[in-house]
Amino acid sequence: MRAGALRKCGGGDRPLQPVQLSSEFQQDALGGKARFKQHLRKVGSGEHTSKGLSRDEARDALALMLTGQASPAQIGAFLIAHRIRRPEPQELAGMLDYYREQGPAISSLKPAICFGMPYDGRTRTAAVFPLTALVLASADIPVVLQGGARMPIKYGITPLELFGLLGIRLEGQSLAQLQASLDQHQLALAHQPDHFPAADNLTSYREELGKRPPIASLELLWTPHRGEHVLVSGFVHPPTESRCWKALGLAGETNIVTIKGLEGSTDIPTSRAGISSHVRNGSPERVILHPRDHGCFGSDVIWSGEEAWQVMAEASLRGMGDLARAVVWNAGCYLWFLDPAQELGNCLLRVKDLLRSGAVLAKREQLRSWSANIGTPTPALPDACLSAG
Repeated sequence: MRAGALRKCGGGDRPLQPVQLSSEFQQDALGGKARFKQHLRKVGSGEHTSKGLSRDEARDALALMLTGQASPAQIGAFLIAHRIRRPEPQELAGMLDYYREQGPAISSLKPAICFGMPYDGRTRTAAVFPLTALVLASADIPVVLQGGARMPIKYGITPLELFGLLGIRLEGQSLAQLQASLDQHQLALAHQPDHFPAADNLTSYREELGKRPPIASLELLWTPHRGEHVLVSGFVHPPTESRCWKALGLAGETNIVTIKGLEGSTDIPTSRAGISSHVRNGSPERVILHPRDHGCFGSDVIWSGEEAWQVMAEASLRGMGDLARAVVWNAGCYLWFLDPAQELGNCLLRVKDLLRSGAVLAKREQLRSWSANIGTPTPALPDACLSAG
């Protein structure tokens, strides 16, 4: 295992400057549709003539889509052409610039851990990340997540719904309430329909195209958190991982963890060695996480419906049940990524102590009580959950 202190490097806090577009398309008289057509010509040309956009051009293309200046036909053509050609790192960095400028922004007094995972949810494996987030928050570590409503192409269960099954109702928050959640309870979930509705307007294109657009890659890289943090991004295919490193490096992120997680999420599997990398100051280090070496090996729990997950999740908050092993493994590994000078085994023991002491349950109850004052009161948990364990 690695030794050496984790360097506390700020991520995502590059000062936002007015974008200076290249003279090729910086023409006051040129309308949005005409300007977007120039971007579309670049990405939609043939095999030998198609070329990537510059960072500023990619930022401008996304701005034109989200502000409605590009037509629906142009947007659809751009998204599918960009998917076929695959977005380049500087293009993702440019789109990330626009998300940072126009999306919600929150901060924390202490370094945070931020998770980026597919917005179209989970359908095959039981999610661990909401439970991991509660463990980390109970350890007084600010945790920032983001997601949206059910969306194509998987229409899987979302972070908002999973927290709701834990009795934590997070929809309908204002940006001030989102910040208060992080300040007071060390956990914030940016919900796209509430906090970034302009970006949510592109969701319908996913259904019509039947494929994830490049925006889906962007969602794995963006976080609303400003300041010092570790940014964790899930991936499935190796090219996605290396593109992530390059794009985030261009965007000023200096402390990155990439995880080949379950269904592309940041959930580290217990059924096999976990493939991950820790990139600090542009230098990637491959990290293989072996659950068998730490007594955490076992089958990944399958998704078998909301009621079954709710019962298992409730038991896991007490350190019991089918999901408990995965919760210990995931939370322990992320504690270690936050401070690699520690031994991984000690991080796993700390997680077990937090679960046994009731600290994680207490954190859940704090969030449940706090969230009950936002919108519709939180419904009582089913008796089966209250008696679990």
